[in-house]
Amino acid sequence: MSQIVTVNPATNETIAEYEQMGKQSVDAAVARARRAFREWKRSYETRRGYIYNLAEYLTQHKYELAEVATQEMGKAIKESVGEVEKCAKTMVYYADHGDSFMADEVLNTDARKSFLAFEPLGVIGSIMPWNFPYWQALRFAAPCLMAGNVIVMKPSRITLQSGLEMAKAFAEAGVPDGVFQSLTGSVETANCLIDSGVSAVTFTGSTQAGALVGQRAAGRLKKCVLELGGSDPFIVLDDAIIEDAAEGAVKGRFINCGQSCVASKRFIVGKNIASEFIERFVKNTSKLTVGDPTSMDTDIGPLSTRDGLEAISEMVEDARSKGANVLAGGKQIGDKGCFYEPTIVTDIKSDMMIAAEETFGPVAPITVVDDEREAIKIANDTEFGLGASIWTRDLTKAERMSRRIESGIVSVNNVVVSDPRIPFGGIKNSGFGRELSRHGMMEFVNVKSVRFYDNLTHHHYVE
Repeated sequence: MSQIVTVNPATNETIAEYEQMGKQSVDAAVARARRAFREWKRSYETRRGYIYNLAEYLTQHKYELAEVATQEMGKAIKESVGEVEKCAKTMVYYADHGDSFMADEVLNTDARKSFLAFEPLGVIGSIMPWNFPYWQALRFAAPCLMAGNVIVMKPSRITLQSGLEMAKAFAEAGVPDGVFQSLTGSVETANCLIDSGVSAVTFTGSTQAGALVGQRAAGRLKKCVLELGGSDPFIVLDDAIIEDAAEGAVKGRFINCGQSCVASKRFIVGKNIASEFIERFVKNTSKLTVGDPTSMDTDIGPLSTRDGLEAISEMVEDARSKGANVLAGGKQIGDKGCFYEPTIVTDIKSDMMIAAEETFGPVAPITVVDDEREAIKIANDTEFGLGASIWTRDLTKAERMSRRIESGIVSVNNVVVSDPRIPFGGIKNSGFGRELSRHGMMEFVNVKSVRFYDNLTHHHYVE
């Protein structure tokens, strides 16, 4: 198989070359994982100690780990550091609380004793993206490992070294061989992983790729969780605190250069405050520093790939040609690397690419609406259903609206973020299943029903 080459999107320079693992290598990794699983599942306390060690390693090496991610996919270094810190905290959270999440659940039935036991499934195949190379992988890994499962991960071809750094972190933390392994490869390697002896599959990535993963896993009767794309509405009502909403808009749209499934992607603004909100949004956006992602002063680095840059450029040019008004940004920066200006666009029409497709880059389309009814209608008029945010002083109204929004997550007066205490996931073309919280832990366990009877007398048998 051909080699995979990784490229620094800030400089266009080649970073490294990696072997594409085939069926034999993947099957060998899964076999190692199966051997490790037999011992790993036995003791929660033993697992807890190893995961605390891992969290400590991540904290101590956060700058070195951050540099790898920034070099591979262009994330601003301060965001990369924050990502590693969040991983460490989430590891601690599950080490602290996983035993209570996994505790037997006693039920009241006609039997003498009834309970549910939650038992690990075995080897979980993990196919992960490039945009949060550590966080996406470890937010799944933390609950999965504490439940007693083991993991074989195929990271994105863009961030292969980040994947290998995670495997190294587990080894340095003393975690037994085979508990967490990272493969190098591309689509063919991922397919080999799904086809292998794994018990279940988790995938984070595009809707199109997720559909193929789900189809392949289902054809082999394997449970899967799909965390896919999003086109999250950011609704600013007429009674919102404008300064807070405009500040949140910058944070929600431009984090990670706009390359986040749960980023704010469609701005839906009440007509009475639209001009003030847009003015503040543009002003705040103009203060962002775009440039060298290795500098702590940089807010936005490059997009991760040339293809990503071209896709965003095409969207903006399509909107411009159909009458959109570009208020800020709207063009590539320089000819070195994959940099694009933070961009704000108004006068959006339904036939524009920017209105229907996921904007995976630093572009904010704004639509002005007459009232909350129209806001809800536009918010739900999408194939996606991951997150949404609502900005208003009226919390009763916000709760009513939150129940009408078709999404897995709603945040009021703040941007949508993932939090280990709260389930994360979407509906519609944003996927199915949940990560994080106890619900995320339950995705990859066998919910075993156990009942004790005194004798067979007086019981009827109906399936």
